[in-house]
Amino acid sequence: MRLLASLPTLLRGIVVALLLGLSTLVHASLMVPPALLKLVLPPGRARSACDHALNALASRWVALNNAWIEAVRPDARWDVQGVDALHARGWYLVSSNHRSWVDILVLQRVFHGRIPFLKFFLKAELIWVPVIGLAWWALDFPFLRRGKGQGARSNDLATTRAACEKFRHIPTSVINFVEGTRFTPAKHAQQASPYRHLLKPKIGGLGVALATMGEQFEAMLDVTIAYPHGTPSFWQLISGQVDAVSVRVQTHVIPSDLVGADPLADRDVRRRLGTWIEGLWAQKDDQLESLLNTAP
Repeated sequence: MRLLASLPTLLRGIVVALLLGLSTLVHASLMVPPALLKLVLPPGRARSACDHALNALASRWVALNNAWIEAVRPDARWDVQGVDALHARGWYLVSSNHRSWVDILVLQRVFHGRIPFLKFFLKAELIWVPVIGLAWWALDFPFLRRGKGQGARSNDLATTRAACEKFRHIPTSVINFVEGTRFTPAKHAQQASPYRHLLKPKIGGLGVALATMGEQFEAMLDVTIAYPHGTPSFWQLISGQVDAVSVRVQTHVIPSDLVGADPLADRDVRRRLGTWIEGLWAQKDDQLESLLNTAP
C-alpha cells in the first residue's frame, strides 16, 4: 500500500481500481455462505451470528478502502468535525448533501468504527446488480417496491416496515441523500434552486425511513460534505488527486411528531417534514459557503 503514492497517476488509478474490484468480489463471495444460512435458520442466536459475520465482512471491506484512500494520497487534508460523540452501538438516520460518487467512500471513511455500517433504501430492481446486488441482499439493505396509488403505497410501506423489523435487534445506520441526485450546475439552474450550493431537498426517502424505523433512530446525523478544490470524480479519488475533504456532522433530535407517520399519505406530516428539512438545508447552504470560501 505504501508504494501507491510513488506510482504515476495513471498507473496508480489502474492498480487501485483492480484492488477495489478484487476486494469487492472476494468480500461479496464470502458473504454467500452466512447469507444462505440466514434463509434456513430460525430467528435466534445462530441467525444473529450470521448477521454479525456479514457486518464484519462489510466493515473489513470499508477498512481496506480506507487503507488505499490513505495510501494514494497520504498528505491529503481531511477536515472532519462532529463525530467524536457517536457510538457504534447506536441507531442513526444519516442525511447528506450529494456532490459526487466519491461521497459514499468519504462517508464510509468518516463513520467507520463510529456508527454501524451504512445502509441505503434501494429500488427493488437493484438487487439484480452483479456482485453488489448480492452483497446488498446479504446485508439486509431494504429494497423498496414503489407502486402507484394510495393502496399500493400502503402495501409498499407495510412491506418496507416488515423488512426493517430485523434492525430492531442489530444496531443500524440508514443513509439518505436528500437531493435525490448529485449536484451539478446544470441541475441547479434547471431547478432554479433557492440555495447556492444545494439542490432542492426531496423528503420521500426520509419519510419512508421515519415511517418504518422512526422509533428506533436515536438521532439524525446531518452531514455536510465539501471539496475545497472542486468536486472530484471517482477516478480522481482512486488515482490520488483528491487533496482536501471537509466534513461537518451535526446531531439532531428527530421531532416526535414525525416519528412513525407517513408523509406520503398525510399532507400535514409532509408539510411539517418539509419545513424541518428546509430549515436544515438553509443552514447547510450557509455552512457550505463558509467551508468553500475559507478553504486553504
